[in-house]
Amino acid sequence: MKLEDLLLKRSENKCELCQSGNALRPYEVAPGENSNEDNTILICDKCAAQIEKKEELDSSRWNCLTTSMWSEVPGVQVVTWRMLNRLRNESWAMESLDMMYLDDEKLAWAKATGDHESDGSVDLHKDSNGTVLQNGDTIVLTKSLDVKGSTLNAKLGTVVKNIRLVENNTEQIEGKIEGQVIVILTKYVRKHGA
Repeated sequence: MKLEDLLLKRSENKCELCQSGNALRPYEVAPGENSNEDNTILICDKCAAQIEKKEELDSSRWNCLTTSMWSEVPGVQVVTWRMLNRLRNESWAMESLDMMYLDDEKLAWAKATGDHESDGSVDLHKDSNGTVLQNGDTIVLTKSLDVKGSTLNAKLGTVVKNIRLVENNTEQIEGKIEGQVIVILTKYVRKHGA
């Protein structure tokens, strides 16, 4: 039986964290060498986006952890522990952490990524109005910009299509203006149509 089929059967076609039946996918709990039943869980896209820090952490949707913490699946236990730690400023999360038990091996696995040390805040690419930007979005310049090392001057109101987010720097995006790819600061753009 394929791993995904095993996960679907084990989870009864529901997210193993929040019990949603929408847009499920396997998620390998890092660090993992080989995907298997213990280190791979089935989660929904909403849980995945927040676990992977691609979306703001919404503490109200994570009350489900008070149930998933009792799972017998090692991967579910590890992700639950990590998420409870990211939410530790919430009293219910702290109480759940106090009740939760992981043996030494699972605790070492849970701590291996260092994710439990983060405070739940997520660094996202946002425009000058605070709207989240995604790869492929269209933006409008809110300021005329001189492009360093070029005679190009990008005028206020210039529309830039199909932007690309600069990885590891939420203050920068890349876009093509007059056939030239340039780096643009997010504080000088607004999402088109937003």
